[in-house]
Amino acid sequence: MAGWLTLMLVIAIAGREAMRELTVFQLMEMRSLIGLVLLWPLVRAAGGLPALRTHRLREHAVRNTVHYAAQYAWFAALTMIPLAQVVAIEFTMPIWIVLLAALFLGERITASKVLAVALGLLGVGLIVRPSTSGLSPGQLVALAAALGFAVSVTMVKSLTRTDSAVTLMFWMLVVQSLLGALPALWVWRWPSAATWGWVLLVAFCGTFSHYCMARALRHADATVVMPMDYLRVPLSALAGWLLYAERMDLLTVVGTALILGGNLLNLRPAGRARTARPALRNPR
Repeated sequence: MAGWLTLMLVIAIAGREAMRELTVFQLMEMRSLIGLVLLWPLVRAAGGLPALRTHRLREHAVRNTVHYAAQYAWFAALTMIPLAQVVAIEFTMPIWIVLLAALFLGERITASKVLAVALGLLGVGLIVRPSTSGLSPGQLVALAAALGFAVSVTMVKSLTRTDSAVTLMFWMLVVQSLLGALPALWVWRWPSAATWGWVLLVAFCGTFSHYCMARALRHADATVVMPMDYLRVPLSALAGWLLYAERMDLLTVVGTALILGGNLLNLRPAGRARTARPALRNPR
């Protein structure tokens, strides 16, 4: 999850810079195609293409179609509202994940998980602070991305029960390359040398961030892993303040504190359970 957090922060900055010159469709297509090249060493280490066969191709196709639409909305929102707001609104996602994981994956909803999500969402609300006229178009686009990501992450947790992280990554890049080929060609323009650097960063971070996420979900419940992702809100607020002079005030600091508190609350039971397990397995 530390790898996921770092790479997702970098991709937000690199994506915003790349889209000063490129459209969202072109950036996403280049990210997927370059990602396939970057993933190849892991594919070879896993046993090559034969090791990536799956009996759940339909689920991969559905998951990545939803993820593609959510990713488009997320990149588009980066050009419409401040960086911290995009990430903060994205964190309405964990409440949907808790519900979806309970309904479809059989994960248990505990009081501590509910309280952790509630504290996180309250912190997000303090950072976003929508106006009295309601959410802006950029905030609505970011909210649509959050809903799509919630479905995608829940399906990833289900897919990790049978498929490896490399298999998930490979099919994600293949499906999304096919989905975006025609829209990208329609608006294609060759990027400048400087923009190529940002595109490569987006491709690298987009590829290996999802590898980190898939590995994290293999080791823990979605309802434990995903609230840790709340840390992206204060980190993005800090990056927006440093790089783009975006506002960071007292309410942002209070919201950050609530988010961190929710994460600590959510992680305490998991930490105790892991500490206890070795003694139970080997009482001698």
